[in-house]
Amino acid sequence: MDLHQIKYFLAVVDHNGINAAAAVLDVAQPTISQAIQGLERELGVQLFHRIGRGMVLTSAGHSLVGPARRILRDVVAAAGSLVDAAGRPRGRLDIFAMPALSADPVARLVGAFRREFPKASIRIGDLRDEAMAASLIKEGHCEIVVCHLPASDHAGLDVRELGVQEYWLVLPPGSAAPPDDPLPLSELPDLPHVTVPRGSSLAVGEIEQAVAAAGRAISPSVVVEHREARLPFVLAGLGATFLERSMAEAAAARGAVVRSLEPRISRAYGLVYDSAALSPAGQAFVELAQATTRRT
Repeated sequence: MDLHQIKYFLAVVDHNGINAAAAVLDVAQPTISQAIQGLERELGVQLFHRIGRGMVLTSAGHSLVGPARRILRDVVAAAGSLVDAAGRPRGRLDIFAMPALSADPVARLVGAFRREFPKASIRIGDLRDEAMAASLIKEGHCEIVVCHLPASDHAGLDVRELGVQEYWLVLPPGSAAPPDDPLPLSELPDLPHVTVPRGSSLAVGEIEQAVAAAGRAISPSVVVEHREARLPFVLAGLGATFLERSMAEAAAARGAVVRSLEPRISRAYGLVYDSAALSPAGQAFVELAQATTRRT
């Protein structure tokens, strides 16, 4: 196994196929194909199912992703420490984040990080299940996870709260909503809701409990697997939903009727990481996030 094989393997994983990986790396497609085949021969396992022109990870391929990322990060970090005499981080930092947190605070923090450390790059992965935060770190898929707190199963990991995210009610354009803002939950309009599966986020259960405590109920009209799909369904008139404040404000700009809530529904968010395993870039990101939190 050599570094080129690891690099090509992860490129195929990250870009969903050999063609896209070849374009990004600016190498010939046969070069990547031969490297993957050689890696499979050396390991004695099949890493991908070849389905038409597509590449789908096998169970063995999934098991290799985390260790492969660790290998590449260690090599990049080692090279960076040799090149940068000032000790400034280089290489790539892998972070997984909840979609609702990617716009804020992740985009804001990454922007500040890149301005201070332009020689370091960041890859943002999509965290679909917050229960996977600890395993993603322990298996080496990333160094840092940005998620809602409290994080589940974080034994042995560091948790750093960064702030609180508030949830607002978002209704279809033209909805007849009470004028109060904030809107008392006891006056929640009797509309069907666009929701996500209950187990996909701890916030779903908390919102349902808060609504029930106010003597109201959520009647689903549509249950969508992808959180990002809620707003298009609301804008199409299929029901109301609860969105994070930044997303709700963006929805208002697109014509949705938006109300903050009383009592307030909110959840803390922050970083989960292993301080003993952070690369120089990871350590710098955590310190920057902490300093930003103190200033705000």
